[in-house]
Amino acid sequence: MENVLTIRNLTKRFGRLCAVNNLSLTVDRGQVFGMLGPNGSGKTTTLGMLMGVINPTAGEYLWLGEKPTHHIRKKIGAVLEHPIFYPYLTGRQNLELMAMIKQAPTSNIPRVLDLVELTGRENDKYRTYSLGMKQRLAIASAMLGDPVILILDEPTNGLDPMGIAEIRSLIQKIASDGKTIILASHLLDEVQKVCTHFAVLKKGNLIHSGPIDDVGKGAEVVEVSADVADLDRLLDTFTGLSALHRQNGYLQVTLKDGFKSKDLNRFLFEKGVVASHLVTKKKNLEQQFLEILNTHDESL
Repeated sequence: MENVLTIRNLTKRFGRLCAVNNLSLTVDRGQVFGMLGPNGSGKTTTLGMLMGVINPTAGEYLWLGEKPTHHIRKKIGAVLEHPIFYPYLTGRQNLELMAMIKQAPTSNIPRVLDLVELTGRENDKYRTYSLGMKQRLAIASAMLGDPVILILDEPTNGLDPMGIAEIRSLIQKIASDGKTIILASHLLDEVQKVCTHFAVLKKGNLIHSGPIDDVGKGAEVVEVSADVADLDRLLDTFTGLSALHRQNGYLQVTLKDGFKSKDLNRFLFEKGVVASHLVTKKKNLEQQFLEILNTHDESL
């Protein structure tokens, strides 16, 4: 895989505050890379350095194997914080102005309007747009130069559920075209739905990086109940049992490596017990995220 972004020991200090500390990671072509972290973790500062609006204190980064230049940055589209458009101009007029600033051809405007599904509203004043439409126009502006990389900082911030779903669909559409997307977000469920890889930052430190597909791996947990007395005592005799506790009215069975829910179900059946409820619980990104943060706290 080709490295689209390589970060080496990137550091940013604001006086005594170290906003980003010795950050190193890579993003490969075609990935949708999510940067996660609590408020103050350094996500926005990192994106600001990568876009050249914040000067690093130390370290370096390479885009497409090259040091950042004006030529390289033309291959990158970005939506950082709140986009600024003129409220009294139409969506199209705002894009025409942005195309002139970015030296991008205005012939791209119909294509990006269609991409973000604003065709038909392009001649309406920007001030009449909903928050979701404004965010989609910002992404259209970032796509004017047909970049190979798109950077999004909290792209669903403040949106209602329908607006979040629209931005999610748009990110998936852009990614399906082979673009590399780097986004910062605190909405863990959305990151899990759209990203292929993710990194977790805390107080400026990188504490985890890996594929989204790795989320949920590890010991299998099965939620079980049955109309039988002393079910917990019976489960204690199951050779595949690693841990057992009760939660939300069900027994939560953590299995040893190599054991699956079907093994537990077979064990119960052989003991003459038919489970009324037996569900494998998948670990979601929120649980993984909290585990990563807690593990990092314990290691300090």
